[in-house]
Amino acid sequence: MPIKLDDVDIAVLESLVKDGRKSFNQISREIKVSTPTVKARYDRLVSAGLIKAVTLDLDFGALETKTGKRLENLKRNTNKNHGIKLGKGMAVKISCEYCDGPIGSKPSILKFGSFERFFCCTSCRSLYKEKYGTKIRTLE
Repeated sequence: MPIKLDDVDIAVLESLVKDGRKSFNQISREIKVSTPTVKARYDRLVSAGLIKAVTLDLDFGALETKTGKRLENLKRNTNKNHGIKLGKGMAVKISCEYCDGPIGSKPSILKFGSFERFFCCTSCRSLYKEKYGTKIRTLE
């Protein structure tokens, strides 16, 4: 007998599709149902075989090698790693959340909830807080 998806099942799936790293607690707040309900629905969908796995999706274009060579020509692809071996010397290329400029060795970080945003300077961090202040406060 097939399992019919209701609004809660669909909301859980849509939330996980947006970000598979969300906790059951985060999903429950987002879709306005209890955490045990979210966990039960998730477990039911896994048992039914609809959710096969929560996988890692790496953006290989955001990596740099030890020598600083960027791998920009590689597209985002879940199933292929393009023959690249991940190693300690690699770095993730990040850019400022406000001005999209490059970030030096010591970024300015804004933490709210379980999120972190990275900025090139304290001015960009302040301007970001000013622009998105009400949204940030609701997540804290």
